[in-house]
Amino acid sequence: MIKKVKNDDTVVLVDSNYKKYIIDTNGKTDKYKGVGVIDPSFFVGKTYGKQMEIGNKQFWILQPSLMDKLQGLKRKAQIILPRDAAQTIMNCSIETGHKVLEAGIGSGSLTIALATTIAPDGKVFSYDKREDFIEHAMKNLNMAKLDKYVKTKVKDVTAGIDEKDLDAIVLDIPNPWDAVKHVYNALKPGGYLCTYSPLSTQVEKTVEEIKKHSFIEVKTMENIQREIVVSENGMRPSFDMLGHTGYLTFARKVI
Repeated sequence: MIKKVKNDDTVVLVDSNYKKYIIDTNGKTDKYKGVGVIDPSFFVGKTYGKQMEIGNKQFWILQPSLMDKLQGLKRKAQIILPRDAAQTIMNCSIETGHKVLEAGIGSGSLTIALATTIAPDGKVFSYDKREDFIEHAMKNLNMAKLDKYVKTKVKDVTAGIDEKDLDAIVLDIPNPWDAVKHVYNALKPGGYLCTYSPLSTQVEKTVEEIKKHSFIEVKTMENIQREIVVSENGMRPSFDMLGHTGYLTFARKVI
């Protein structure tokens, strides 16, 4: 079925190098690096899936997938990459309708993945100590049409958690061990904790604290992937492999 862009749509432009630009057709005329000045209303009525020329460059216009929303994100802080977000969702068994809390909203990449997963009946509660991070992340969530599933608070998660009976809590903060006791009290029985830490010393302190509480299935993983380049002459691993990003630690609450 051929679909055309409507007035209230969000679209993604994909160039020949697969760089992506998320654009709200209701937005204001703005300058996009690598594209130029764009009036978003220009795309209304255009056909999804077709390639068009903008500023002497070719772009496909598509409906944005979850991966598009993450890759086209405007960054203010380092983001949790899609590969780690996927492991977080799977290992915490996050589903539609769940109530999930994250601490450390950053640019909103994990928030977008979580909101997509729990919609339309769930809720994401997001804490961050920096109001400017929350404002920036909510702009990205608004662009992704997911802001209605997220409630934010300017709050330090190590000082306490207001919500109770949560299905999962994800901590992307420098000192997750200081929040573990609050996490335990806020999770429902069987609920999951996930922490994201770049350093092994952070993991060691976190696991030590986790083991002081009634958690099971405690495990830590490092998620390393490499793309395989396939050509007419054969296949080989990509030379641009991205290695270590962070350690993911998981635990499940019991009584």
